Amino acid sequence: MRAAPTWIDKVHDRDKVEQCIYDVAFKPDGTQLIVAAGNRVLVYDTADGTLVQPLKGHKDTVYCVAYAKDGKRFASGSADKSIIIWTSKLEGILKYTHNDSIQCVAYNPVTHQLASCSSGDFGLWSPEQKSVSKHKVSSKITCCGWTNDGQYLALGMMNGVVSIRNKNGEEKVKIERPGGSSSPIWSIAWNPSKDEHHDILAVADWGQRLSFYQLSGKQIGKERQLNFDPCCVSYFSKGEYIVIGGSDKQASLYTKDGVRLGTIVEQNSWVWTCRVKPDSNYVVVGCQDGTIAFFHLVFSTVHGLYKDRYAYRDSMTDVIVQHLITEQKVRIKCRELVKKIAIYRSRLAIQLPEKILIYELSSDDSSDMHYRVKEKIGRRFECNLLVVCSQHIILCQEKRLQCLSFSSVKEKEWIMESLIRYIKVIGGPPGREGLLVGLKNGAILKIFVDNPFPILLLKQNTSVRCLDMSTSRRKLAVVDEHSTCMVYDIHTKELLFQEPNANSVAWNTQCEDMLCFSGSNYLNIKASNFPVHQQKMQGFVVGYNGSKIFCLHVYSMAAVEVPQSAPMYQYLERRMFKEAYQIACLGVTDSDWRDLATEALEGLDFDTAKKAFIRVRDLRYLELINSIEERKKRGENDSELFLADVYAYQGRFHEAAKLYKRSGHDNRALTMYTDLRMFEYAKDFLASGDPKDTKLLMKKQADWAKNSKEPRTAAEMYLTAGENLKAIELIGEHGWVDMLIDLARKLDKAEREPLARCAEFFKKLNHHGYAAETYSKMGDLKALVQLHVEAKHWDEAFGLVEKHPQYKDDVYVPYARWLAENDRFEEAQRAFHKAGRQDEAVKVLEQLTHNAVVESRFNDASYYYWMLSMQCLDIARDNGEKKEEMLEKFHRFQHLAELYHVYHSIYHYMVEPFSSNMPETLFNLARFLYHNLTKDIPLGISKVYTLYALAKQGKALGGYKVARHAFEKLQGLKIPARFQESVERSFLTVRSKPYHDSEELIPMCYRCSTHNPLLGHQGNACVNCRQPFIYSASSYEVLPLVEFYLEDGITDEEAVSLIDLEVPRVDRKTPRWKEMSSGESQSLMLDDDVDGSEEDPFTAKLSFEQGGSEFVPVTVSRVVLRSMSRRDVLIKRWPKPLRWQYYRSLLPDVSITMCPSCFEMFHSEDYELLVLQHNCCPYCRRPFEEPN
Repeated sequence: MRAAPTWIDKVHDRDKVEQCIYDVAFKPDGTQLIVAAGNRVLVYDTADGTLVQPLKGHKDTVYCVAYAKDGKRFASGSADKSIIIWTSKLEGILKYTHNDSIQCVAYNPVTHQLASCSSGDFGLWSPEQKSVSKHKVSSKITCCGWTNDGQYLALGMMNGVVSIRNKNGEEKVKIERPGGSSSPIWSIAWNPSKDEHHDILAVADWGQRLSFYQLSGKQIGKERQLNFDPCCVSYFSKGEYIVIGGSDKQASLYTKDGVRLGTIVEQNSWVWTCRVKPDSNYVVVGCQDGTIAFFHLVFSTVHGLYKDRYAYRDSMTDVIVQHLITEQKVRIKCRELVKKIAIYRSRLAIQLPEKILIYELSSDDSSDMHYRVKEKIGRRFECNLLVVCSQHIILCQEKRLQCLSFSSVKEKEWIMESLIRYIKVIGGPPGREGLLVGLKNGAILKIFVDNPFPILLLKQNTSVRCLDMSTSRRKLAVVDEHSTCMVYDIHTKELLFQEPNANSVAWNTQCEDMLCFSGSNYLNIKASNFPVHQQKMQGFVVGYNGSKIFCLHVYSMAAVEVPQSAPMYQYLERRMFKEAYQIACLGVTDSDWRDLATEALEGLDFDTAKKAFIRVRDLRYLELINSIEERKKRGENDSELFLADVYAYQGRFHEAAKLYKRSGHDNRALTMYTDLRMFEYAKDFLASGDPKDTKLLMKKQADWAKNSKEPRTAAEMYLTAGENLKAIELIGEHGWVDMLIDLARKLDKAEREPLARCAEFFKKLNHHGYAAETYSKMGDLKALVQLHVEAKHWDEAFGLVEKHPQYKDDVYVPYARWLAENDRFEEAQRAFHKAGRQDEAVKVLEQLTHNAVVESRFNDASYYYWMLSMQCLDIARDNGEKKEEMLEKFHRFQHLAELYHVYHSIYHYMVEPFSSNMPETLFNLARFLYHNLTKDIPLGISKVYTLYALAKQGKALGGYKVARHAFEKLQGLKIPARFQESVERSFLTVRSKPYHDSEELIPMCYRCSTHNPLLGHQGNACVNCRQPFIYSASSYEVLPLVEFYLEDGITDEEAVSLIDLEVPRVDRKTPRWKEMSSGESQSLMLDDDVDGSEEDPFTAKLSFEQGGSEFVPVTVSRVVLRSMSRRDVLIKRWPKPLRWQYYRSLLPDVSITMCPSCFEMFHSEDYELLVLQHNCCPYCRRPFEEPN
């Protein structure tokens, strides 16, 4: 470390009296220096020391100055008790006073609040506030400083106390020093480093001690004795060093831990202030005699290198050892100034001011980085250079070399004839190492540690700057003071070559003939006597190991990976393959290895080629080399043939063919061309050859076509050869539809197998149109139908079925399955039905019905059950064996259809807030359903819902007896929670009503005119005559219809013809009837006044045949049939095997309509309204437009 003066100035007043410099402050950007000199504030330009402007405003000595961190303003404090705030433009903007002289000022680095301290108090001022808040103190304040975060202010006092205050001036920590008032605090400073974990305060007192404290008041480390009175403590910007000036008339440099590193500058009087320029190594000092001196600190590099280990000084007191290959680093803390470093193998020597430490590695591992102290030499040495060996240290002082053992015994001493400029250990056995020494007079010597006599290697005319010896000790590289690199043969002393622009040189430790040197920002690599290869690089070359060059730039050492490609190619150009291989082993790219291998192979150096191909793992070429070596062992030695094989492997086929021909191996050339499918070249090669060879060539070409990776060409060749099936397979596999359709159209329809394969490929490639065309050409209708079915082209399939009904099953069954898979179950059921698959049709319907019930779609369930019953009827008609079973199912499904039809309205009444049905309708529905739920209750139908609807509507319509009965029944059932309260309340209220039903609700039997109870033991039949009631399928009111049966021997056709006879009746008024007939329904509106005097034969049947405990049906004869009017009779014309059912209307004025599909009866008005709403029958869903 040395201090170079930049500028110096001495301050006097007008009377030439020296003005003491008490304080200085830098502007944050470092461009200006503010100086407290006498009663003036001086502003200097730091670049050259020119006085920018003296500022006058104080009437007495200025003791302190401080600059705000933002650079906008600075402050000065004076013995005249005032503070002046100045702008960066050097204008005074504010002045305020204390009661005593101002001792120190400090700006908060964050809030820019100004702390000003006097003998009796301190004040805090910021631009935002008008007044200055002041706080009394018990002792004179000598110095102050803010923490880096601006939260706390430290005050150093005359009584030896450091008081730490917060931003409001309240004391938080009090540090009482052991010396008390006999050791006044004279300077404090906070460490500005951002890397420290705590705020660290440096405290210097006039007890001549330097101490360090944490913000909490805890002391860090031990106190350092200064041996002078400190006047100023100042940190470098990053906190790594401290500058202290004082009564010893000098400014000294210390580490951040307080270890003295040396003197920066000596002066003639006390140094009252010293400061470091922000972010730089410039220091300014201010003295008692008015001297202002500005210095540049230059920190020299202290380092040592041996092979891949580099040791250098850090923070002046630490040594870092860096492994240049693994990039590992280890720090050795010496806690004293490190003066010299030397490293050799496992040894590390560090010279400190009063001793030399010898370290050794803890193991022999080449990557081990753990150093331990081996020896301590407790003496002070003065030397220019330090070298360490296995058992000695070598001290170099100008012309003298001294060899000391680790126990500090001087073993040898050599006196040189000139100054020693360069020294280096070049290895050797432990205790007998050799040293290479270069002198200023140009002499180069070799000295052995155990030999008192130096050996002169050579003498040149110019001073030595840098030296290195090759690994074999045969060559010596020297860089002289004229930057010339010269290489000598050590034995002959002959100058082998020289190169200009060199500042350092290094031999490659792994290759004898390679060296590198640096200079003019270029790195130069020289191999043997070849021209130099240059590349850009800054710094000095200090080592060369394999492909790594160690380069020192300023303070950092780096290992630069340099590919050895250039020297390798230089050897290759001279066909020096073995030497090129040695260079490649140092480090080249994969492509360089391949080039080396190829060049060596072409040069028939198979050994080198083999090693290079092994490096790039090229098995193909290794097989070739092995085969050539085997052939050589068998006695072959035709170099042209070997070279031809090499050319063939490299793809230089024509050159290979020429060499084959020249060496008399034509057949090899032919084989090569045919293997490569170069048939045209093969033909040219055989232009005037044997016809047998030409035939062989054609055969090979055909075989190639078969296994070729050019299938289109192969397919065309197959077609030319008439191999249609092989061509079709190839074309189909690659999906060339254009070729395939052309081929299919060209083929004769008799060639069924190729056509069938074409059609299969068309199907596979989703070209159904072409497949259909092909099947049509073949006349294969079954396959065509199958094609349409697979492609789901149903319209085309149905079109074919119309022309060819024998394929009906092949279309309808897959169609039905497809519909079922796509959730179109009703259409699927009809398709199964059309296909004659009744069982599957029934299965689909049963599943549909079950789903509808589970999903509470009771209307759909009713419809599906009706459809199921009709399916069963069809099966019973067509299948005699299943007739009884199917008829039983028919009646059961008809019954279930009606129950679900009724329950649909009840369910919606229960779960929905509003109902479209009249109360009377709901009452009738619930009563009908209740009568039918006596035995098994079908899935999904709730007896609770039925009884609740019956009870509620009964109560509303005056059927209290029925309602009470329903509520009583409900008590024995599990009622949903949401109805529980309503049921209990209604049950209580209905018991207050009379225990009978309204007469308007009582149903009457139209056969025997008996009034039936609402809930009778006969259910939906008359209690008197047992005649079943006929209900309207919409309102479920009892219709005025009586079913009658035909006497034995009367067929349905005869009965209809007898009824249609319309025998005229006498003495009757002209009937006023109105007939409504259409294709969709039978409607009867009879409105005539019949004279009651004439007795109707049918009425007689009613009266004569009623009574008894068994139900006696009404059976009519031909006479009675003949007497009936067609308009009075409704007929359910069931398909076979069922008999028709006949009903006679007893109230001709009531209009009744029967659906011709499901044969359900309705009041005509209800039916017309429902048909208008749904456009179909509400029961069987037969569309209104559909003909009967």
